[in-house]
Amino acid sequence: MPILYHAPMTRSTGAVALVHELGVKDIEIREVTIARPKGVDGPDPSNPHPEKKVPYLVDGDEHLRERAAIFTYLTDKYPEAGLAPLPGEPGRGTYLSWLAYYQGVIETVLIVQFSGLESPAIRESVRDVQTMLATLETALEKGPWLLGEKFSAADILCCSPFFWFDGLTDGYPKVTDWVQRCGARPGMQYATAKDAEAMSA
Repeated sequence: MPILYHAPMTRSTGAVALVHELGVKDIEIREVTIARPKGVDGPDPSNPHPEKKVPYLVDGDEHLRERAAIFTYLTDKYPEAGLAPLPGEPGRGTYLSWLAYYQGVIETVLIVQFSGLESPAIRESVRDVQTMLATLETALEKGPWLLGEKFSAADILCCSPFFWFDGLTDGYPKVTDWVQRCGARPGMQYATAKDAEAMSA
């Protein structure tokens, strides 16, 4: 049985949303603690991630870190959910490109901006938040989702950081509407409700 290690209100919330959207019952979501700002909580010795981060997926001998890898692995393992084009199907390259774009650009430029860093080398490599939002805005002109008319796991992954930053997408109406649509999906509704329940316990 695959085990997804998760800590509420973290980057792993999107992975929980994905598991719910997959509609499978054989993935265990195991809650762990992680080190948080201001010394709240701490690394959980039961978390097998080498750096005690989340999400982390264990499926037999397979151990996966990084959300793009976990999303690819799970959508390939459970193709009946229809959350990703399979190898050889139209749209597969676009799907994989968005997963990589999230990992290499979206998360990176957000961390850079909100940590107050400024460097020509960073800007030349991954650009900036405005360029990233403009890229999403252009992509969403083709349909309500990143793959056009078809909702996919790429939407779950790429929209996930925008729930943390109110007003970030102002001036980018298609991105704003897309984030709202993603937030209304059953998976994200489930994951955020479970997080709220865990944090209030």
